[in-house]
Amino acid sequence: MIEIQIQSLVKSFEVGRNVLDGLTFQIDQGERVGLLGRNGAGKTTLFKILTGELDCDEGTAVIGQGRRLGLISQIPVYPAEYTVEDVLRSAFRRLERLAEEMKVLENRMSAGETDSALLRRYGTLAERFEVFGGYDTEVAVNKIAGGLSITPEMRAQLFDSLSGGEKTRVNLGRLILEDTDILLLDEPTNHLDLHATEWLEEYIRGFRGTVVAISHDRYFLDRVVTRIIEIENGKAEFYSGNYSFYAVEKERRYQERMKQYEKEQAKIQQLEKAAEQLRVWAFMGMDKTYRRAVNIERRIERMRTTAKPTRARKMDARFSTAEFHGDELLGIRNVAKAYGEKRLFDGITLKVEGGERIALIGDNGTGKSTLIKMIVGELYPDEGRIKTGPQTRTAYLPQIIHFDHPDWNLVENMMAARRGLSAQSARNRLAAYDFRGEDVFKPVSVLSGGEQSRLRLCMLMDDEINFLILDEPTNHLDIASREWIEEAVESYDGTLLFVSHDRYFINRFATRIWELAEGTITDYPCGFAQYRQLKAQEEAEKPAPLKPVREKAERPVRGSRAQQNARRQLTICERDIAKAEETIAALEADMEAAACDYQRLTALTEEREAAQAELDALYGKWERLSEEAGEG
Repeated sequence: MIEIQIQSLVKSFEVGRNVLDGLTFQIDQGERVGLLGRNGAGKTTLFKILTGELDCDEGTAVIGQGRRLGLISQIPVYPAEYTVEDVLRSAFRRLERLAEEMKVLENRMSAGETDSALLRRYGTLAERFEVFGGYDTEVAVNKIAGGLSITPEMRAQLFDSLSGGEKTRVNLGRLILEDTDILLLDEPTNHLDLHATEWLEEYIRGFRGTVVAISHDRYFLDRVVTRIIEIENGKAEFYSGNYSFYAVEKERRYQERMKQYEKEQAKIQQLEKAAEQLRVWAFMGMDKTYRRAVNIERRIERMRTTAKPTRARKMDARFSTAEFHGDELLGIRNVAKAYGEKRLFDGITLKVEGGERIALIGDNGTGKSTLIKMIVGELYPDEGRIKTGPQTRTAYLPQIIHFDHPDWNLVENMMAARRGLSAQSARNRLAAYDFRGEDVFKPVSVLSGGEQSRLRLCMLMDDEINFLILDEPTNHLDIASREWIEEAVESYDGTLLFVSHDRYFINRFATRIWELAEGTITDYPCGFAQYRQLKAQEEAEKPAPLKPVREKAERPVRGSRAQQNARRQLTICERDIAKAEETIAALEADMEAAACDYQRLTALTEEREAAQAELDALYGKWERLSEEAGEG
């Protein structure tokens, strides 16, 4: 069944420049599709057309009849008095309407009405109410809120008091709680920590509907999508696989097109020489050769059909590294920090030596950015001290970029940051960071978040540094820009400390993990893949939690002998569940380690799906045995 049908779609915001230019594709029911393209390629525009927020100039965008569609990039406006809890529970409005009608019918039946049509209507409503989870709304809200790190304290807050990222997270939770057939996800992991991102991945893998995700998170795309649609020059290119397959296949197609182009050009050159020789002979009196020359030239024109394949222009810039001599680049001694009654951390003591690459990770709200700001001197600890070595030269890229002169254009900001820099030199440096043409005369206030990060890095890279601190450096960047930053970091041989939820970035660069949780930092002197294996072992050693069973209004009565047999089988089933969960945890750790190996990752994914199917079957068996045993 076709869920989304896009046919010859055209949309422009400037005369003569189509963002979407004849876009055509279809998405079938149950597909998991990743929508890729550079920033500005038209991905979000397409989503807005699908939801009816924008109209297209030409073509059609059709959603399957009766299909319910949800989009997380839009944050609805709620009444000022709405709390986060109210927003989450607004997902159950359809259930509330069913409950209200059921209540009216109950009152009529209590008053003595016995009409058969009324009884049938009540039975139909009661069945729908149960099917849509009307008796489990409390469990569902708690599950979704826990998975997305929406704490009980946050649920009591006014929705309008939240940050943009928190609102996005709450809106995602509300959307998941709704009965939605098609999920449109626009950068869903941008405001999620590692825990919430992994929870979302598992939710999507078990979601029965259709998913279309705009994302630059390569791990997310590898684990969730099974098909890639890339929008380039307003049209669609298709790849039947996850991101790792896409990356390999895109390069293969480029090489194939280049070979075809070069072969065609070589043939054209050969024919041009022959036509030129025939014209020379015709000029010398051999009239018959003129017609042959004309025929060859016509053939050449027919052959000029293949445009030279191009790649996106890569930015070419590197950090300037200052030498570091000494044992300790950064020392943190018994540091504590609190905001009012909320204590972020206490008694943190750490040491950083030259050349280390440290990832600071943890759930949102644990204080990662606060610690970074104390290290760079923007904040001060309540207790303890933070000291950098005398030869430490620090550069810092914050999560939220601020410029001293937001109304000035890019060239003026570059010249202000580097005294003595000429306008032409500023433009040359900006060009290395892919700011070209009239773009350099834009006020920095109109730049996107990714462009502002790129401009700030442009200013940083001229400094001689040996300690680079990055706070969420890949947020809001498309994949090409992320790869550019990664190449710049790869060539930088100084000390690196970064906060990130981008697992690809962490896995590539971290040689040491600082995990901030429950007010302290646990130091793991290893890379991300080994850290994940250690965490998986820790989880496997914990006692397996029992799967909660939904309360039933009526439970069949079993004989005592049948109950005893069911309890014995239940014990065996619980052991099998624990083993299956350990197997899945180990496979997921192997998948993280094999993220860059497409063939290995594909095999592990199949093993993981088979193991998950076995676990689901065990859960179903556990629920049946639990009922037979009279437990739950």
